Amino acid sequence: MCGIIAYIGKQKAVPILLEGLRQLEYRGYDSAGISVIQNEKIITLKAVGKVVELQNKIGERDFSGKIGIAHTRWATHGKPSDKNSHPHGDCEGNIFLVHNGIIENYQELKNILIKKKHRFVSETDSEVLAHLIEEFNKKSDFKKSVLEALKLIRGTYGLAIINKNEPDKIIIARNGSPLILGIGKDEFIVASDASAIVRHTDKVIYLDDGEMAQISVDGFEIINIKNKIVSKEISKLNWTLEESKKGGFPHFMLKEIFEQPEVIRNAMRGRAERFLLENSAPILGGLRAVEKRLRKIKKIIIVACGTSYYSGLVGEYILEEYAGIPTEVEYASEFRYRKPILDSSTAVVAISQSGETADTLAAIREAKNKGALTLGIVNVVGSTIARETDAGTHTLSGPEIGVASTKAFTTQLVVLVLWTLMLGRQRTMSNVMSKRIAQELKNISKFIEGILKKSKEIQKIAKKYSSAKDFLYLGRKYNFPIALEGALKIKEISYVHAEGYPTGEMKHGPIALIDENFPSIFICPKDSVYEKNLSGMQEIKARGGKIIAIATMGDKEIGKIADDVIYIPKTLEMLTPFVSVIPLQLFAYYFGVAKGYDVDKPRNLAKSVTVE
Repeated sequence: MCGIIAYIGKQKAVPILLEGLRQLEYRGYDSAGISVIQNEKIITLKAVGKVVELQNKIGERDFSGKIGIAHTRWATHGKPSDKNSHPHGDCEGNIFLVHNGIIENYQELKNILIKKKHRFVSETDSEVLAHLIEEFNKKSDFKKSVLEALKLIRGTYGLAIINKNEPDKIIIARNGSPLILGIGKDEFIVASDASAIVRHTDKVIYLDDGEMAQISVDGFEIINIKNKIVSKEISKLNWTLEESKKGGFPHFMLKEIFEQPEVIRNAMRGRAERFLLENSAPILGGLRAVEKRLRKIKKIIIVACGTSYYSGLVGEYILEEYAGIPTEVEYASEFRYRKPILDSSTAVVAISQSGETADTLAAIREAKNKGALTLGIVNVVGSTIARETDAGTHTLSGPEIGVASTKAFTTQLVVLVLWTLMLGRQRTMSNVMSKRIAQELKNISKFIEGILKKSKEIQKIAKKYSSAKDFLYLGRKYNFPIALEGALKIKEISYVHAEGYPTGEMKHGPIALIDENFPSIFICPKDSVYEKNLSGMQEIKARGGKIIAIATMGDKEIGKIADDVIYIPKTLEMLTPFVSVIPLQLFAYYFGVAKGYDVDKPRNLAKSVTVE
């Protein structure tokens, strides 16, 4: 996945496609490619690296074709390479496509197609689509072939497809991955993001899930998966180029906070379902190569930095309680200096958004040298940690532009819960328990969507406290790491002092700081430590401290104590971090904005720390 652009019209396609790719660069990517219909054949060029590398490959060649597709890729299946880059083609070079999304049943379809003598050149799930369309195209026209292929797909897709044998059209389709049809004068521009369209036209149609369009120079037809014509309104783009890259949000950070329901679904897709359907102990795909070693693991050590460290702390609680495996969490920067005792029965898990964090990478190398099993939880496919660990799972959260991590954190939690289910089922966890957790995990995106609808309420609370110079964040058990993460977020983007503590530690020092100018943020859902949290809140109140509470919907007791309350949905105790962290992300964001700071690029911070 990452960025799609397609063009059909009366101008040369290549300059427009390259410009579109440049506008999509902000999303992050590892390779780029382009296909153009010209002189009764399809010419395809690809390059690992930046769009400029692709442009250099094109060089001075005269591309006169007026129909084409292009793509920037963020690897999800297969490492970054020319062969894994889009566009992908069929056996005969007649059909090429670009694809955003994940095809869950690609291996099953690939096996069927191989038996039918199809030849695959990449490691990607996307290539399967090109061959599937080719198979149907032997007996049907282009449009019908695409429709029939899509009926067999399980997963998400944003697609743009061209066919050498029907060179006057592009077919596009959407299911769970955005696509926009831009309508110009005698031309059409298709993109996954308005930033690639806004320079050409302000007239657009937004495809909805389950819709497909066939486009020619003369016009377009939109149908649904049942081949019924769909009538769509033409919308007007009112965004500038910069606004379009942010999807209409004022900052990338806010955009990424609001993307969390969808990226959590992506991280679970094809994974959580296995714990609902299978009565055995399912093994996650990326860990299959080390399945036997995982069954013998007696201890887990998680190494990470920053926000990833806090997701690891949540993992420590759930892995010990539900999988029954002793687990420790270490700052990667300290891990190798204390001479840890490791052996083959220890799994050392690196958590890193970028997969390039220098301290975490050094910790993994140290662990490997001492004979431990090394595992990775990373977002970037093909990153150094992904390559150097024995096995791992990708979080599939897509590029994260804002320096302060949001969606990468929650998708790391998804993977840790899935690992807990897998390891727990290998040991003593019952099928009933694992299915209950997996089912509730599938509800989390819906719960987060409900919290995001209350963002304006959280904005008002943030403005109310915008003059505060200090904050104390408090939580217990699963929500102690969330208190730490909440404090980090507000430090990162607002430059105010904040501390995260377990509620029980408050009276061992921090309570001395409390007065009317030192607000406390309590994470206090209705859980097994609710009464103890409530007691801590009373102590703060007795000393004149202001209190913002994160509480479970319907909890009337909290409102009698706290000055402000942000309510979250009730869920399983082990899953409360997913819903309790969202208000804290929003609070930090709106607090930083109220103080006039650039929340996307906080001072002194880098997105990926690649030096020790």
